[in-house]
Amino acid sequence: MKFYNRVDELDILKRANFLANKHSIFTMVIGRRRVGKTTLVLQDFSKEEVLYFFISKKNEALLCEEFIEEIKDKLKIPIFGQINSFEELFSYILEIAKTRKFTLIIDEFQEFYKINSSIYSTMQKLWDLNKNKTNLHLITCGSIYSLMKKIFEDKKEPLFGRVDFKIDLKPLHVNVLKDVLNENNAYSNQNLLDFYMLTGGIAKYIELFVLYESFNKDNMINEILKSNSIFLDEGRARLVEEFGKDYTTYFSILSLIATSKTSKSEIESILNKNISGYLHRLEVDYSIIKSIKPIGAKVNSKVQKYEIVDNFLVFWFRFIYKNQSLVELENFEKLKFIVKRDWSTFSGKFLEKLFIELIKQEKKYTLIGSYWERGNQNEIDIVAVDELNKEILICEVKLSKKRLDYNALVLKSKKLIEKYKNYTVEYKLLSIEDLSGDINE
Repeated sequence: MKFYNRVDELDILKRANFLANKHSIFTMVIGRRRVGKTTLVLQDFSKEEVLYFFISKKNEALLCEEFIEEIKDKLKIPIFGQINSFEELFSYILEIAKTRKFTLIIDEFQEFYKINSSIYSTMQKLWDLNKNKTNLHLITCGSIYSLMKKIFEDKKEPLFGRVDFKIDLKPLHVNVLKDVLNENNAYSNQNLLDFYMLTGGIAKYIELFVLYESFNKDNMINEILKSNSIFLDEGRARLVEEFGKDYTTYFSILSLIATSKTSKSEIESILNKNISGYLHRLEVDYSIIKSIKPIGAKVNSKVQKYEIVDNFLVFWFRFIYKNQSLVELENFEKLKFIVKRDWSTFSGKFLEKLFIELIKQEKKYTLIGSYWERGNQNEIDIVAVDELNKEILICEVKLSKKRLDYNALVLKSKKLIEKYKNYTVEYKLLSIEDLSGDINE
């Protein structure tokens, strides 16, 4: 699949690489698994040599042996004697960078914790001593948010404050999904919604569906729910390492959120335990959920809900994790029946989310979200506020245009617009039919 978008991220890498002509530069790239970090950093943004070190779960001496071969191959220099520690190897790399500019990419950088955590202190010491007399562009990538944040953002850690540039790689935008569907002669409003739901803009999922030529709901579900599909264990493979021994509690919380139990009180009543700490870590440390307050709510308001940020994780917890017994039995036909039976109910929330993404791209509004009152009364799907021009957009979203009710929307917004006196109010009724057009028309 061709390389899409990432213009801003490539600009950062190009700028960092240019500045490495003056002295060594440190760039950190963080992002969830399969979002496209490795593809990004391996783009040809420089004309110098690039070393690529992947930190696999090996003995340190074996890793060094592997990396020495990479140095010999890419930099065309002989290495004599044994190098068995990363400290020796990194010191040697910095010595080369005193007379030669090149890029070093270290992928899955957080894995050094398991191999030899003292490597971070070693790198800090060597970096501080050599940064201003070398020309190395050091790029470290990682997919475990909690560990990468600890390495670079914890004041007690040796590499705190050493990064010059940071890229938090996000999923690809909706416009890229449109381009992919159009280029494969598969665009329709329904396909866009389903493609958005199941890929969430994650590069690897998009690449796989392009490879399988699967662009509609039925074909994508067939690829996800079959023997040996990489999708079946995706949630577990991604998150168990993040959560460690407490993963069952985290999984239970995420499973409930995926099935529309989105308030703290609802989740606690089912699990019969206090989950404040778990929710905090899921949001702040792991970036897997986000808390949502009604538009116009006070900062200290306790009225809030939670949602899973990653689209595919919502699907995984809602259908695959919840029906793990069917997966174990390889009863995929039964599981497909359940998915298709619940699809319209499940997809409604994603249509709202998709319209929010499209409204964000307009760059017109200063606040975008949703609205509800206590007890989930008077729920409004989308509210967008332009605080500069004193305008407010209030939207109802349904899959079918027939179910939209203008008068009901106006009535539900009565208390909301009281908070925005002197604002010009616009109401919009949005259905899947409106995905092709301009929302503001």
